[in-house]
Amino acid sequence: MFINALSHYLPETVVPNAHFETLTGLSNDWIVERTGIRQRRKASVQENTNTMAVEAVRQGLATLPYDVQEIDLIVGATYTPYDTIVSLAHAVQYDLNIPEIPVISVSTACSSLLNAIELVQGYFCMGKAQRALVVVSDHNTAYADENDKMAGHLWGDGAAALFISKERISDSDLFIRDILTGGAATVGKATESVTMRPLDGGMSMPHGRDVFQNAVTYMPKATRKLLHRNGIMLDQVDWVLPHQANFRISKKVMEELGLPMEKLLSNIQYLGNTGCAGCAIALDENKFRYQKGDLIAMTTFGGGYSYGAMLVEV
Repeated sequence: MFINALSHYLPETVVPNAHFETLTGLSNDWIVERTGIRQRRKASVQENTNTMAVEAVRQGLATLPYDVQEIDLIVGATYTPYDTIVSLAHAVQYDLNIPEIPVISVSTACSSLLNAIELVQGYFCMGKAQRALVVVSDHNTAYADENDKMAGHLWGDGAAALFISKERISDSDLFIRDILTGGAATVGKATESVTMRPLDGGMSMPHGRDVFQNAVTYMPKATRKLLHRNGIMLDQVDWVLPHQANFRISKKVMEELGLPMEKLLSNIQYLGNTGCAGCAIALDENKFRYQKGDLIAMTTFGGGYSYGAMLVEV
């Protein structure tokens, strides 16, 4: 699989840590020390998961090397839906006016990006699609409680789009060499550590320590497994892009992999935890840093203890 175009969208409103100091008494220094976050983006009252997804896709059309009507599969990913029936993928299909193609939305918490791409892989393998659009969007601030001292300050909003083809379109394509996903719902406090129950209080993270411990176990584990089956040594990896949940988690992942921090790609410092969109946004933001032949190891971990890894070659 090949990524032909990448794009992302961020809301204009910037929320600094000072906002939470007023609400909860948590200081800027404390939030930075515990999470690495200094500010985050927040969707306006006119925006939602679907509108951010549409904007991200529109941004990518300018660099798309083929006609948008050639897209024959749309896969959306989110765990913060605006509409649980007219999904973000349907909203994107309507905006692009591409009729009668498969349109699917998936939700595996913060690993939804990789599950969406793996779903595309399946369609490609079965010969049911040739050119797909994966769009990820999370409107975390719509579900999170800003007064929650445990996790209210973690969340940001954003969306990203990846246009993916079965065959290479141009030399500038990013080559998806391999992808794996998994679920660890039987481990630790997987089914209660992070929840988002719209009818029962919204977003909650009562067991952050358990999340931390398993995130820093499964992201390196998935990365090592993926590299091993592709015959690639860790020191051959040029960039590591972990799920943007907490900068301390990212640092620990790098330590577990034995790789220098210079290889880490991160945006949580200024975007907060943008959910399943975070890695895709960072992949797009850092395009100017990549050199031909670079290997990027992406890895995710989310609620329900979903996890995964993807190897991308520039």
